[in-house]
Amino acid sequence: MRIEERYAHILDWFRQHMPSAESELRYDNPYQLLVAVILSAQCTDKRVNMTTPALFDRFPTPQHMAEADPEEIYPYIKSISYPNNKAKNLSGMARMLVSEFGGQVPSDIDRLQRLPGVGRKTANLILGDVYHVPGSTVVDTHCIRISNRLGLVDDLKDPVKIEAELRRCLPPEKSSDFCHRIVLHGRAVCTARRPDCAGCTLRSVCQFAEQQG
Repeated sequence: MRIEERYAHILDWFRQHMPSAESELRYDNPYQLLVAVILSAQCTDKRVNMTTPALFDRFPTPQHMAEADPEEIYPYIKSISYPNNKAKNLSGMARMLVSEFGGQVPSDIDRLQRLPGVGRKTANLILGDVYHVPGSTVVDTHCIRISNRLGLVDDLKDPVKIEAELRRCLPPEKSSDFCHRIVLHGRAVCTARRPDCAGCTLRSVCQFAEQQG
């Protein structure tokens, strides 16, 4: 199967079997999504969603959070992984949003990555989910694992290289949805330790499943 056919088959399968393609994080505005994504690093979305209601009630806007020291934020996120670092990042992020961006979440990848706690993965998620920028490609651990298993990339582990390859092959307008769907597939079927190859209907085009026999 040619690589173009592989991409087309997988995109069509995702569209048919996962019509809903969106983040499982709960948020009402760009600021809340940015906070939730920063908190989600090495933490489950379920845990983040349990934590953010009280956090957003106490700090409903960037301006409110910008006025807080990390020590004031910490009690609201102490059940999250790495709460000390994330409290510092949230405080610094909010202060930069207020001082440099008028309290608005930037719509440019370079400016987004200047914010404390925001890397390329987070920036691309914001661009895709908030601003619907074509070609926004979120490369997380699920995307790295499954892109390699399916044969969409050729034994790549570097997120930047995987992003470049996916950008080259994916239709720009489908990139963001594809990344959300691949996360859902990774959580439900193609898990890291015990992938359900026997029950996966993508196995006919999956290099990993073929190698497993």
